[in-house]
Amino acid sequence: MKPYSDRRARLLAMLEPGSVAVIGTAPEVARNADTEYPYRHDSSFYYLTGFAEPEAVLVLAAARGASPAQAILFCREKHPESEIWDGYRYGPDAARAAFGFDAAYPVGALDEHMVRQLSNASALYAPLARGGEAQQRRWFDGVRKLARGGTSAPPVLRDLPPLVDDMRLFKDDHESAVMLRAGAISCGAHARAMRFAGQHGAGIHEYELEAELLHEFRRHGAQYPAYTPIVASGPNACVLHYNANNRRIQDGDLVLIDAGCELDGYASDITRTFPVNGRFSAAQRALYELVLAAQQAAFDAIRPGRKYHDAHDAAVRVLAQGMLDLGLLQGALEDVLAEKRYAQFYMHGTGHWIGMDVHDVGLYRDTAREDKPSRLLQPGMAMTVEPGIYVRPAGGVPEKYWNIGIRIEDDVIVREGGFQLLTGGAPKTVAEIEALMK
Repeated sequence: MKPYSDRRARLLAMLEPGSVAVIGTAPEVARNADTEYPYRHDSSFYYLTGFAEPEAVLVLAAARGASPAQAILFCREKHPESEIWDGYRYGPDAARAAFGFDAAYPVGALDEHMVRQLSNASALYAPLARGGEAQQRRWFDGVRKLARGGTSAPPVLRDLPPLVDDMRLFKDDHESAVMLRAGAISCGAHARAMRFAGQHGAGIHEYELEAELLHEFRRHGAQYPAYTPIVASGPNACVLHYNANNRRIQDGDLVLIDAGCELDGYASDITRTFPVNGRFSAAQRALYELVLAAQQAAFDAIRPGRKYHDAHDAAVRVLAQGMLDLGLLQGALEDVLAEKRYAQFYMHGTGHWIGMDVHDVGLYRDTAREDKPSRLLQPGMAMTVEPGIYVRPAGGVPEKYWNIGIRIEDDVIVREGGFQLLTGGAPKTVAEIEALMK
């Protein structure tokens, strides 16, 4: 469990001397009656602990005088009867040994321990936007009851997530290896969906392709889809977050699949677009090649020292010129860019951070500067690259392009001199897709 103990040590070093930080995991959520949704831990809690059970809290106590820094876990106690029904629990003693904490206690003892931890502490770090105010109030009230003995409550309450978010933005070797594996599983799932469409052709339903994806994810050990898969055919591909996945796919339709698995807490995020009958029409090919060229332009802008937003700007310039060349827009390129007229057909960004969350944490701008410029890329940052084009029926738009929606998305990690592609195994060129689907 060394990656997790190393992260706790790094975070402790950032805390104010004598302060205390606390972060809990996600609660279990009822689906209906006595059934819960499949449990998924809080990402930042898991990042610092590797502990995946519910009802757990991490307390980090920075060094105070002669007292060394401590990482303390509060978790469920062992309960043989509950374990018969719901499975194994570590319990405090086993969790402390297995995950490298300095101490571990039953979660029911949290309030009592926090009163002691916060007595004369310099500050409390906690997630300020996630509730917990009532619990914190109990802790502070408990400390104030000791005031006659000279004990004081922390005078400062600080927001913990910005510190953890910036740590999570930079992927270490352990994280990179998991993300590379998640990407490979997801690439295999996209290829499987293409092969299925090639075998069965028009007339299948979107949900049949979704089933192929989910089967491949789980078959290779991924615990969940990283998000609800988008399997959008024909006009549905022009709906950015479509996920009903229930349409019967018609001959001549393109199918846009945006799907990725989650493996050991890390997401992948891939989009591929292909013709259900295995052959791109001339209009589909023209738009597809344009999006592919835009993605390559974005790739060319990714390396340390470049701005995060440079990839988007590069993709937009290629897309806007292509829209003019194909008759989707009219006018001069610089005017189209300045007036953002391309947004009729391309209305989203070209990427986002990716990691434990599919839209991962981390600032996109340098908020320390007054003008808040785009953040500079650094090795270890992981991001998606996902240009697209979505042509809805409209006056002045050539009818041959109507209801064509295309997005091409891959995941990369910034490296010295460029980037590492995590999702290169999913067919992407026109030739690769058509060959696979024969």
